[in-house]
Amino acid sequence: MAKSLWYALRLSPVILGTTLFVANSTQAAEAPVTDLTLKSSRSSVTAVNRRNTTTSNFKEVAAFPASEVEPEEKAGDTLESQTQVQTSGELGENTRNQLNDSVPATDMLAQVTSVSQLSDVQPTDWAFQALQSLVERYGCIAGYPDGTYRGNRALTRYEFAAGLNACLDRVNELIATATADMVNREDLATLQRLQEEFSAELATLRGRVDALEARTAELEANQFSTTTTLSGEIVVAAADVFGDERAVRSGEAEGSRGDLDINTILADRARLSFNTSFTGKDLLRTRLQARNITPFTRTGTPGASGDTGTAMTRLSFDGSDSNDVVLDDFFYRFPVGDIAEVKVDFANSDFFENMYNFNPVLEGSGNGAISNFGRFNPIYRQQGTVGSALTVNINPKGRIGLSLGYKAPNSNNPGNSFGLFNGDYAAIAQLAFRPSDALNLGLTYAHSYDNAVTDSVTTSNNISVSGGTGSNFANNPFDNAATSANHYAAQANLKLGERITISGWGGYTVALNENSPSQSADIWNWAATLAIQDLGKEGSVLGLIFGQPPRAASNDFGGRRDQDTSYHAELLYRFPITDNIEVTPGAIVIFNPEHNNDNSNIYVGTIRTTFKF
Repeated sequence: MAKSLWYALRLSPVILGTTLFVANSTQAAEAPVTDLTLKSSRSSVTAVNRRNTTTSNFKEVAAFPASEVEPEEKAGDTLESQTQVQTSGELGENTRNQLNDSVPATDMLAQVTSVSQLSDVQPTDWAFQALQSLVERYGCIAGYPDGTYRGNRALTRYEFAAGLNACLDRVNELIATATADMVNREDLATLQRLQEEFSAELATLRGRVDALEARTAELEANQFSTTTTLSGEIVVAAADVFGDERAVRSGEAEGSRGDLDINTILADRARLSFNTSFTGKDLLRTRLQARNITPFTRTGTPGASGDTGTAMTRLSFDGSDSNDVVLDDFFYRFPVGDIAEVKVDFANSDFFENMYNFNPVLEGSGNGAISNFGRFNPIYRQQGTVGSALTVNINPKGRIGLSLGYKAPNSNNPGNSFGLFNGDYAAIAQLAFRPSDALNLGLTYAHSYDNAVTDSVTTSNNISVSGGTGSNFANNPFDNAATSANHYAAQANLKLGERITISGWGGYTVALNENSPSQSADIWNWAATLAIQDLGKEGSVLGLIFGQPPRAASNDFGGRRDQDTSYHAELLYRFPITDNIEVTPGAIVIFNPEHNNDNSNIYVGTIRTTFKF
């Protein structure tokens, strides 16, 4: 008799849990849930939905005293396809601590000693007696902090498992404290009958948990890194340029660079980013790139590949390394409390990625404007996209923010006229006003120094006062003489509802000839953009851009002044095929290229396809 009683007591937690399952979920409507964590004194089970790894939003659910339950699983979903399960016996201490810390304190469930403590349980409820027995005789029920039980919630198989474990601990405690007489013969008979009825389900659950534990162990053993994630972007584009003749500068003979003879190209750019975080708030990025997109621009040799006679025809995603893999982006960004954010670029730095540039919808090279000029104000392009930089954003989330930056494109070269402080450089300061979530205003100042010195380390060092946009005179006003410049800009961004964004900027530059300080040049540019989101399909963008690329309106040096005015018009439509594939057809028209009315208009067309993962 004693052996039979002991055997029944050993199996009774299983049946108690089943009883709870029947009592709690027979009439409950099935409801979706979002994340799940089960913990007890014996084991810890975590379910993670592979389709959504966000862990910041949790829902409270009813559970048992030895566990905290957070849903991530839709009731009835297949365990193999939706979850990964880890037992605390197989996890390291750090992993168990992370799992325990993931449960918000507000979701912790409190043990109740009387069913009357549950405010939403009434004596008239059909399950009242069952709950009363489990609460007052066995102590296997916990309520929410607000004193409710929420009995109409659907019970998942994970909560069922948590209940089994809780009741197992409780019955073992009763046996250990010699209170086993609380279990009577009728209870044992009922439990044995329920155990036999649900034996198949219990065996299936045990098998699934074992399989998931094995899969979790395999994932842990083969994971790439606990601190680094991989993301990628691939751009494939077909593009062509149309027109009569290559553009010539003001004062040059019309047609002197020959006919515009550009063939259609199909080219690519691939980027792989390794994003590492040590604290959850910092970011170390190492990005590799391979590309072979020949720029449509003014080349040193007339008629060379891609020569259009002007940089105004450049695409936003162009550049070629013959598809060799190179280090494209390498920086570390970290917060200083809530006051500031610091970013250190070790290689290939960009001011436009380090501070707000007031054209948020069209700024991206892979998913924004299709032209180089249409992305943002050229003031952010000082000293190109090479070299080291330091940027500090003060009060980045406040209504008024200040950004400061310094950049040296040849910081790796220890030779004369190079280095961190003795060569080309740019310093930038920006004051951003955010009077509302819909309106952003900015004032930006930059000072730059450019020379054309080269050596065995720095083999190419072009002067580019306007960041490679605009006319040749606007970028190299003093014919390769060392140039310093003061740049001034004003930007604005206005959101009209959830779908329409209007942005615009104006820029003015005073360039000084360092070889002849009395000579200066005035350079102007402006643009306005319109972006309409979710037009035709959610995630789509219709973009319109119109403006004047940088123009040397006056120049004291040898007549290198733009005598007329060019205009840039651009239309694009970004259409998402899936969440990871976007197709963007677009067209650019350059009226009077190189600010020269003698030049015929040039047209650029492209179809850009972007893959993201």
